[in-house]
Amino acid sequence: MTNITLGQYFPMDSPVHKLDARFKLFLTLAFIVTVFFAESFISYGIVVLFLVFAIAISKIRFSMVLKSLKPLIFIILFTALLNIFYTQGEPLWQWWIFKISLEGIILALKMGLRIILLVAGSSLLTYATSPIMLTDAMEALLSPLKLFKLPVAELAMMMSIALRCIPTLVEETEKIMNAQKARGADFETGSLVHRAKALIPILIPLFVSAFRRADELAMAMEGRAYTGGEGRTRLKPLKATAKDVVILVCVLILYAGVITLGSLGY
Repeated sequence: MTNITLGQYFPMDSPVHKLDARFKLFLTLAFIVTVFFAESFISYGIVVLFLVFAIAISKIRFSMVLKSLKPLIFIILFTALLNIFYTQGEPLWQWWIFKISLEGIILALKMGLRIILLVAGSSLLTYATSPIMLTDAMEALLSPLKLFKLPVAELAMMMSIALRCIPTLVEETEKIMNAQKARGADFETGSLVHRAKALIPILIPLFVSAFRRADELAMAMEGRAYTGGEGRTRLKPLKATAKDVVILVCVLILYAGVITLGSLGY
């Protein structure tokens, strides 16, 4: 549980932190699309090098990014095994319904690498963007939806709060588990059904705590006269500089190159 770092913010003095939050959010969404267009290990290699460079200049420790991948090890391995055994191709080894082919191994590596890139790229956004800036960026990008009378400011606020509550819920879960272990609870031994039943004493107080925190947050927002986005002003409005625009254009050109390579099968 302590390995889940998505939603945390680490204040640093780096070019990634100084980049306009709207551009960072847009580039993250474009990064996700670009990863799905990558086909060969050439295009994947370009994406990996770009992500490593972005993490390096953000001054975020690589160990922190790797830590965010630990909870996904099971998903990555499970996805890789499915692709290895059930991908059509010339079999290198076969037994009963299980078959390993070169095509399956390559596809498994690509799928695992894709999951790692998606999680690491998304985590970098929250690591290098404060909650307030992230909310303002979401509201700015969703502003066209105001034409359809949608509450854009409220939607952006809800998404930002939900994202930032992840570390809080993880910490709360860890405290409840430690308290239950001190009372003799066992979460690590026994059958799968037994361990699933052992989680019930955790889920109930976790839900109660989450609702209590939500109520306290609502009261705090009302106490500060929050009534939605209508007429709301900002202490630090988002302002894009020429450097931000140059970075945006350069990164989009890189993304376009990867997508072009992917469409050509490279």
